[in-house]
Amino acid sequence: MEKIIYLDNAATAWPKPDNVYKFMVEFYRDMGVNPGRSGFDKAIEAGNILENLRKRLTSFFGGDEDTPERLCFGYNATDALNLIINGLLESGDHVITTNTEHNSVIRPINHLVRDSDVEATYVPFDENGFIDPYEIRKAVRKNTKLVMVNHGSNVIGTIQPLAEIGAICKENGILFGTDVSQTAGVVPINMKEMNIDVLAFTGHKALMGSTGIGGMCIRKHVEIRHTRSGGTGVRSAYPYHLDEYPYRMEYGTPNMVGIASLWAGQDWLDNQGIENIHARELRLARKLVDGLREIEGVVIYCCESLENHLSTVTVNVEGLEAGDVGIMLDVDFSIATRTGLHCAPLVHKQLGILDDHGGVRFSIGAFNTEDHIDAAVKAMQEITMRSPAYKEKVANK
Repeated sequence: MEKIIYLDNAATAWPKPDNVYKFMVEFYRDMGVNPGRSGFDKAIEAGNILENLRKRLTSFFGGDEDTPERLCFGYNATDALNLIINGLLESGDHVITTNTEHNSVIRPINHLVRDSDVEATYVPFDENGFIDPYEIRKAVRKNTKLVMVNHGSNVIGTIQPLAEIGAICKENGILFGTDVSQTAGVVPINMKEMNIDVLAFTGHKALMGSTGIGGMCIRKHVEIRHTRSGGTGVRSAYPYHLDEYPYRMEYGTPNMVGIASLWAGQDWLDNQGIENIHARELRLARKLVDGLREIEGVVIYCCESLENHLSTVTVNVEGLEAGDVGIMLDVDFSIATRTGLHCAPLVHKQLGILDDHGGVRFSIGAFNTEDHIDAAVKAMQEITMRSPAYKEKVANK
C-alpha cells in the first residue's frame, strides 16, 4: 500500500508514539478488567492506573491537585462539553461564546436557546483570528452565567488569550469554560493561573491517546448538575445517581484501553517536552505558509503571523472547490488533509467561505517532516496550475 503523507493531525494525531501502542496492548492483555468493581488484584491494579491518571492530568492542566476526583473521563471533548453546558446553564441564563467554536459547543448552546430560554452571544474574532477580551467584557450582562471559549481553533489555528478572558470572568463572578481539544499537549495550560473553572479535553489529538477517550477537569468551587444516570460500580443500592465526583460526571464502565493510551501519552509528552514538540511543528508550519504564499492563486487565512498559533493552516485555491483540491491531494499526491467546514461553521461564515464549502486544512503533527511540507507545497503548485482561474490568467498574458 502506498504510504501517505498525513497532514490531518487536527482531526486525530497519527501515528501515535510506539510506546502508546505497546502499552495499550500490554495493559489490556494483562489487566483489561473492570476497575474498582471488584476486590481481586487485577481490578485493583486497573483502578490504580485510572486514579493515578486523574492525578497526573489534574496536574498537567493546572487544576486543583487536592481534588483529583474532579478530573472526570468520558468519550471525548464533545461528550464532556455537552455535560458541562447542559449541567451549568438553566432557563434565564446568558452564555457568551465565540465564532471560533466547534459544533460541540455551538449545537448544545443552540439547543438550549431554542428549547430552554437560555440567551447566547457569539463574539466574532478579529481580522487575524483572535478574540479581543474587551469584546467579551462588553457582552457581559446581569444574567451572564458562563463564558465558553475555544482555546485553539481547529480551522485557523489561532490560540486565544485565556488568561485575559479568565480575569474578566473572575472579576464579574462568571464561570469560565474552555475547549482545549486542539491545545492540550501542544501548549501549557494552567487552570488556576488562567482562571479557568472547567475545561473539556479529548485524548486522540496531541495528548497522543486513542479515540473514544476524553473528559473534563472541574475546579473545586464549581458544581455541575448531572444530566445522566446509570452505573457507577459503588453504592449500588442507592436509587439515584451519586452526587460525589468522579461518579457525578462518569457513567458506566470506563474506557480502560483509552485510559492506558493517555497514560502512555503522558509518558511520551514528558519525555519530549510539549514546548519542543510545538516549536518544531511551528517551524514546519512557517515553511508551509512561506511556500504557499509564493503560489499565485492560493488564499491563506489568518496566518499573517504564527505567533500564538497552532500548526494548522487553512487555504483555498481560486477557481477550485476545496473538496476537489482535497481529492487531488489524496489521489494524485497521497497527501491526507481535511476539507469542508471542519464542524466549525461560524469560522467559515465570518471568513466568507461558508457558501463556498469551506477550505482545505493542513494540520501538522509531531511526526511530520520537512520533506512532507516540501511535497505539500509542490502538490499545491501543481493543483493551482489546473484551476480555471490560473489557466485564464495564463491565456490573457
